[in-house]
Amino acid sequence: MEVLDWIVLSTTLFFIVIYGALKTKGSANVKDYLLDNNETPWFTVGVSVMATQASAITFLSTPGQAYHDGMGFVQFYFGLPLAMIVIAYTFIPIYHRLKVYTAYEYLEQRFNIQTRTLAAILFLIQRGLGTGITIYAPSIILSALLGWNLNMLNIIIGILVIVYTVTGGTKAVNVTQKQQMFVIMSGMFIIFFYILANLPQEVDFSNVLHIAGANGKMDILDFSYNPETRYTFWSGITGGFFLMLSYFGTDQSQVGRYLSGKSVKESQMGLIMNGLLKVPMQFFILLTGVLVFVFFQFNDAPLHFNPTNVEKVKTSEQKEAYENLEKKLTELNTDKKIVNQIYIEQLKHNEYDNPILKKQMVALSLKEKDLREKAKVVISKVDEKTETNDKDYVFLYFILNYLPKGLLGLLLAVIFSAAMSSSASGLNSLGATSAIDIYKRNVNAKSDKHYVYATQYFTVFWGIVAIGFACVSSLFENLIQLVNIIGSIFYGTVLGIFLIGFYINYVKGKAVFIAACISQTAIFYIFYLDVVGYLWLNFIGALLTIGLSLVLQKIFNKSDI
Repeated sequence: MEVLDWIVLSTTLFFIVIYGALKTKGSANVKDYLLDNNETPWFTVGVSVMATQASAITFLSTPGQAYHDGMGFVQFYFGLPLAMIVIAYTFIPIYHRLKVYTAYEYLEQRFNIQTRTLAAILFLIQRGLGTGITIYAPSIILSALLGWNLNMLNIIIGILVIVYTVTGGTKAVNVTQKQQMFVIMSGMFIIFFYILANLPQEVDFSNVLHIAGANGKMDILDFSYNPETRYTFWSGITGGFFLMLSYFGTDQSQVGRYLSGKSVKESQMGLIMNGLLKVPMQFFILLTGVLVFVFFQFNDAPLHFNPTNVEKVKTSEQKEAYENLEKKLTELNTDKKIVNQIYIEQLKHNEYDNPILKKQMVALSLKEKDLREKAKVVISKVDEKTETNDKDYVFLYFILNYLPKGLLGLLLAVIFSAAMSSSASGLNSLGATSAIDIYKRNVNAKSDKHYVYATQYFTVFWGIVAIGFACVSSLFENLIQLVNIIGSIFYGTVLGIFLIGFYINYVKGKAVFIAACISQTAIFYIFYLDVVGYLWLNFIGALLTIGLSLVLQKIFNKSDI
C-alpha cells in the first residue's frame, strides 16, 4: 500500500468513528439510547437495515461467487421482498403497539418469562458468535493478502466499533451506517466503472455481457426442481423467504433497527425500501464479479487466488507440480486472449455470436477450471486441513494488483466499513438484549440512567467476547459459511415461537416453552448427524416448534378438563 492509500483508509474510518461518537454523545434515558427516542426517519431505517445485513463477507465473497459460478446466486434473495412485506404489516405493528425495546419483550407479554428468556439466550449465543465471525472474516482475508497481523486486525475493527456503539447507542449505529453505506456503494460503483474503462478499447458493456454469457456467467434464473441444485428460483422464493423472515423478523440486530422508527409507517417504509433495493444491490455486486471475470479474460489471472496457500505450496515438495500447472495456465491465458479478441472483432463487424468461437471459449474455460481443481489437489497434499476454496480472495486479489493509488485505500475502507456496520448492529443488539431481557427483568427496579450504563457495560462485554472469539476462530474451518450455519441452528426455533405468538392464539406459554426446548435439542442432534443441508434447519426448527406446541397444548387442555 502507498501513502495515499493509507491516508484515504485512515481518514475514512476515523471520520466515521469520531463523527458517530460526537454526533450522538449523551443519552438521557433507555428509550433515547436503545430506540433513538423513536426519531429515526424511514430512509435511515432502510439504510441501517441494509448495512446490518451487508457485512464485509458480502463484499468479499459475492464478487468471487459470481467470478466462479455466475449470477445465479441472486436467486437466493428472491424471497426477501415478500418477507419484508409480511414483517412490515404483521410484526412491526405489534412491536410498536406494545412499545417494546427488544423483540423478546413481546414473548413475555404473549407467553411467559421463561419463553422470553429462552429466546433471548438463544439469540445471545448465536449473535455473540456471529458478531465475532463478522470481525474475523475480513481480518483473515486482509491478513493473508496484506501480511498484517491477524489478531491486530481483529482488535482494531473491534475497538473502532465499540467506541461509537457504546458512546451513542442505536443513534450512533444508525448515523454511522449511513456514512458506511455511502462509502461502500461509492467504492463498488467506482470499481465497476474502473473495470469497464480498463478493458480493451473495443470491449464495451454489451461485449462484456456477450463474453460473460458465452461462459455461462449470465444464467440468472433456474426454474428446475432438482434438489441438488443449491440456487434456483424456487429455493429462493421458498427457502430464502423463510430464512429472511427469521432474520429480519426475530433477530434483535435487525429488529432494533426498525423499532427506532418515528412511527409504524416510517418503520414499514424503511423495511419496504430494503425489500426493493436489496435484490438490485446484490445483482450489482454479482455483476461486478462478472466484470472481474471478463477482465481476466484479457489479463493474466493466478492459478490460485489465496496467497497464503500459494506460498505454502511453493515452499514444499509440491512446488514443481504446482509450477507445472502454472505454466499450463499461462499458455491457456494466451489462447483465451486470442479467442476473446477474435470473438469481439466478429461481434463488432458481423453483429452476431459465432457459435464455433463460443464453443472454443467454453472449452478453454473448462480447461482453466480443471487446472484450478488440480491446483487445489496439490495444495491439499501440502496440508489436508487447508481451505482450498479461494472464491473469497478473487475480488481482493484484483483490487490489490490492479487498482491505482488511492482507490486501493478506498476499497479497503469499504471492507472495514462493512465489517464495522454489521458488527455495530450486533453489539448494540447484544447489549440491549442482555440489559433489557436478562438484567432488568431479574434485578430490583433501578433508575433509567442505571440501565443505560448497564447496556453500555454489556456492549463492552460482548465486544470483548466478539474480539476474543475472532482471535481464536482460526481453530475452526470454513468460517465464511459458519456465520450462516450458526444462525440456521437457532433461527428456526425462535421463528417458530414468534409465528405461534402472532398467528396461533390458543397456544399458551407452557406448551411453546417445552416445544421450543425439545425442538432446539433436536436441531442440535440433526446438525450433529449432518443428514440435511444447514439451510433446511431453519424450516425444520420452526416446523418442529409449531407442531410440538400444538400437540402439547391439546394434551394440556385435556389434562385440565
